Amino acid sequence: MSLYCGIACRRKSFWCYRPLSTYVTKTRYLFELKEDDDACKKAQQTGAFYLFHNLAPLLQKSGHQYLAPQHSLLELERLLGKFGQDSQRIEDSVLIGCSEQQEAWFALDLGLNSSSSINASLQKPEVEKELTGSFTELRKALYQLNVKDASLLSTAQALLRWHDTHQFCSRSGQPTKKNMAGSKRVCSSNKIIYYPQMAPVVITLVSDGTRCLLARQSFFPKGMYSALAGFCDIGESLEETVRREVAEEVGLEVERLHYSASQHWPFPNSSLMIACHATVKPGQTEIQLNLRELEAASWFSHNEVAIALRRNNPYTQQQNRAFPFWLPPKFAIAHQLIKEWVEKPTRSTLPV
Repeated sequence: MSLYCGIACRRKSFWCYRPLSTYVTKTRYLFELKEDDDACKKAQQTGAFYLFHNLAPLLQKSGHQYLAPQHSLLELERLLGKFGQDSQRIEDSVLIGCSEQQEAWFALDLGLNSSSSINASLQKPEVEKELTGSFTELRKALYQLNVKDASLLSTAQALLRWHDTHQFCSRSGQPTKKNMAGSKRVCSSNKIIYYPQMAPVVITLVSDGTRCLLARQSFFPKGMYSALAGFCDIGESLEETVRREVAEEVGLEVERLHYSASQHWPFPNSSLMIACHATVKPGQTEIQLNLRELEAASWFSHNEVAIALRRNNPYTQQQNRAFPFWLPPKFAIAHQLIKEWVEKPTRSTLPV
């Protein structure tokens, strides 16, 4: 019995004191900030803030890229004071991540109506001049941001938009109040808790074995083609959504598919992009375009797509009509789908 107790104690000691990985440490720190308002407020003292105005992030141009400047709490308080705002407005900020050194990152929109302050929103031109930057529509700037900034700003915009559009309880009609981190809102009358949500969307790269099918919608940047995408309907499985969307948009029937990966996407209102590869039935490759959904769609050879993947800064160069078409940027899951197809790793496929 004493030997058994000794082993148990040593095991308990191991689990209590083993060092945690950097990922686990960051994850638990962010969890603490989401659950503890006092801890989150303390983290703001040494944290960094990304600024927005009506959901457009503050950016600074650097060559062919955009940079997202960070601001300390002290800098933010000085800015608000200069424009006649009190520091209480900082409570409208949302937590969007942290560094490996546990520097917390927040986002604050200076243009949306503040729920924690009686002051009006700040005027865009004056703030841009003061901060030597410009509030730029994220959809337009996304292709010229680095991966880290693109991910953080996408998360920030999605959270800021959700809070702006969920200020009242859907059951009672009474105001809801966000917690300090912005990870939830609570109804003031019935205590119902609301959490930010994402809509599931399938994005599918269709192939006939030697070619892949790419399409574009009218609002895409000029010359850009991507994989097919569509929202999941109520009651559908992912497989059913893939099959329906391909049939609706290009008039083709999918034979086999397999899952690739997923990604959060902030447009139009926070989606979970679920990426899949699919093949069409042999001999059935004639595209019947649905003009209510797409502007254009076409089959592209392996060589054409491989060349497009190797191009640098296609968005800038496409303005001069240098290329017949170009692909989504590297951080977009559509780019990863296309890259996987070009590299053709060994995969197992499932029937639809």
